[in-house]
Amino acid sequence: MSQGPRSGLTAVSSALLAMSRQLEVRDVLKTIVASARELLDAEYAALGVPDDHGGFAQFVVDGVSDEQWKAIGPLPRQHGILAAMLRKAEPERLADVRQDPRFEGWPAAHPDMSDFLGLPIRYGDETLGALFLANKKCVKPQGGCGFTADDEDLLSILAQHAAIALTNARLYERSRELTIAEERSRLAHELHDAVSQKLFSLRLTAQAAAALVDRDPSRAKGELQQVATLAAEAADELRAAVVELRPAALDEDGLVATLRTHTQVLHRAHSARVTFESNGVRALPASQEEAMLRVAQEALHNALRHSAAGHVAVVLEKRGAGAVLRVIDDGSGFDPTAIRRAGRHLGLVSMRDRADGVGGRLTVESEPGKGTTIEMEVPGG
Repeated sequence: MSQGPRSGLTAVSSALLAMSRQLEVRDVLKTIVASARELLDAEYAALGVPDDHGGFAQFVVDGVSDEQWKAIGPLPRQHGILAAMLRKAEPERLADVRQDPRFEGWPAAHPDMSDFLGLPIRYGDETLGALFLANKKCVKPQGGCGFTADDEDLLSILAQHAAIALTNARLYERSRELTIAEERSRLAHELHDAVSQKLFSLRLTAQAAAALVDRDPSRAKGELQQVATLAAEAADELRAAVVELRPAALDEDGLVATLRTHTQVLHRAHSARVTFESNGVRALPASQEEAMLRVAQEALHNALRHSAAGHVAVVLEKRGAGAVLRVIDDGSGFDPTAIRRAGRHLGLVSMRDRADGVGGRLTVESEPGKGTTIEMEVPGG
């Protein structure tokens, strides 16, 4: 008997540590479900986060293959047992969920379930989700449920900490969204200022060309050439800003694919050649991937707008458990010391802050006439 509680506490401790390491809501949900299933030795586990329309905004399962999940079909609605758990504050422990009067069936591809343990995940007065387990891997008593009162207590402890982890993850994501919104606002202001200046110059130059066309055709020709140049620069400003304002597809595509697409778009939008190379990099924690993408965008912006580079290379490589990103250009380069003395930063402060914020490191190598290399290393997960 003494061995059970000790091993149970160890498992709970491991589960809580695993949840506390996650920052993204989706990662927290997956960790909660996997931890609950392992902790209580169940065949299936699931967690649903309700939306405001009678369905689920997110629904995470463990123990069901991707093929099975696709065959099951759309997410469930908030009815039957699920609705009861979202409304009530106490657990539901059933010998056979199929015999419960609230049971309303499930799709043909749904796995068969019998004994059931579920409860809401609550934070204060708010119900954050419904967590449930099915098919305890044990010999069931005749007509009884495989899940015990001890299982119920363990799941309740897990759910309390899951509520904290999920709330923290939501706060983190809201904070990140606010940061992204502020950055998009800054870029929009930069776009407005830069393009407005170009268009104003374009208008004045066109007016000058119109005034000169009769009395000084050769000067008018020169002004018209300047019009063409300003128009091209304004188009470049617009293309670059649109690319920077476009939301990153990290969640769907990952860092490697997002960087590849980003560099391809920049290659088409600018006269410089922009290339991308990746070697052995696997998925990194979401916060590190976002920081690397933002640093790459800032470094590319500097290289393409200020360095007169003919070639900008983006290289992403595996290093230990983490990765290293390098943005290398063959442009005019600069003296980093002189830049700091002059109070200009070229985005270096924000890049260093992003690297520091995810436990990474940023280095800058440059000198006049010899190009620039920006390198960022992150530790991985």
